[in-house]
Parts: sequence; structure tokens; C-alpha cells
Amino acid sequence: MNTPEDKKGQQLNIDLPEDIAGGLYSNLAIINHSHSEFVVDFIKLMPGMPKAKVNSRIILTPQHAKRFLKALADNIARYEQNNGEIRDAEVPQIPLNFGGPTGQA
Repeated sequence: MNTPEDKKGQQLNIDLPEDIAGGLYSNLAIINHSHSEFVVDFIKLMPGMPKAKVNSRIILTPQHAKRFLKALADNIARYEQNNGEIRDAEVPQIPLNFGGPTGQA
């Protein structure tokens, strides 16, 4: 049986493949859930493009979703402690009209 002292000495070796290390840009996330999982779609919206693309879909158990929420909140708090408050920008309504009519002179 592992004790807490045993776990402190264990290390997790994580491989970060080169094609994933660069990351993907996302400026919108859509979250859905069922009784057994949370599905987070990370989307890239680009000005002038009538269609948005899902760059990544992450599926989490409810327990992992809650742990992720706590970890993200902790990181945001530490970021704001060092860099100042992150201000909410006005959130545009979906659908965005990136490719719609423009003003006329």
C-alpha cells in the first residue's frame, strides 16, 4: 500500500510531441455536458470568415472538469497577483458578424 510519503518521491514523465508543443490558437470555447462527461470545443473565429473551425475537442469526466476549474482559477489568481486584474472585454453575441455588411461612405 502506498503512503503519502511514497507518492512524494514518484515522478510523472510527460511526453510533449513537437507537433503539439506549438499549441493551437482559440478565442472561443463551447462547453456541453451529459451526466457522465463534459465536452469542451476550442474554436478559432477569424474576421472576415463566415465559418469557424473547432481546433480541438477535450472530453473530461465531471471530477476532472471540477479539478480543471480549480486549477484554472488558481492560475488566474496567481497571474492577476503578478500582472494586475484581467478585465472582461465586452462579450460579442453569437453569431458574430465577421463577414457581414460594412459601413458605406
